[in-house]
Amino acid sequence: MSLGPAGASLDPDQAENFEDMEKQFAVKAVQQMTTYWAILEKMKGSQLRLTKLDDEIYDHFKKDFPEFDPTETINEDTMKSKEGKERWRNFMMAYEKKIDDYNFGTMLRANPKTEYGEKETIFAMRMQFYAIEIARNRQGLNDWVYEQAHTT
Repeated sequence: MSLGPAGASLDPDQAENFEDMEKQFAVKAVQQMTTYWAILEKMKGSQLRLTKLDDEIYDHFKKDFPEFDPTETINEDTMKSKEGKERWRNFMMAYEKKIDDYNFGTMLRANPKTEYGEKETIFAMRMQFYAIEIARNRQGLNDWVYEQAHTT
């Protein structure tokens, strides 16, 4: 969406309804979250490919974030600190022309051992979601979702 040339002032009478845009964004983020969970219930995460570039994303993630432990709870403060934002921005920009909606907001579970929930979910960019969930899937950390869905 463009509001006009850079530096131009925003005319409130001509601006779209930002509240409606926020609602649409929230709906899309929740749809992505529920779709991903439904997929994990139908297929083990360790057998799942999220993109055509999973291998590239995984290798790049391990190289740029060698300290990241997918088994642990994400420290949101570190992730969203000035340094964290800069590291993630540099990581994500490599996918600007490769992954649709690479910088679109989405929901990410802070810990692979929990379901999505108000206190267990953080707001992240799509590439953060892909990188972290691909790493979790490669280690089989999401397989419990499938197993739980198929034990009843």
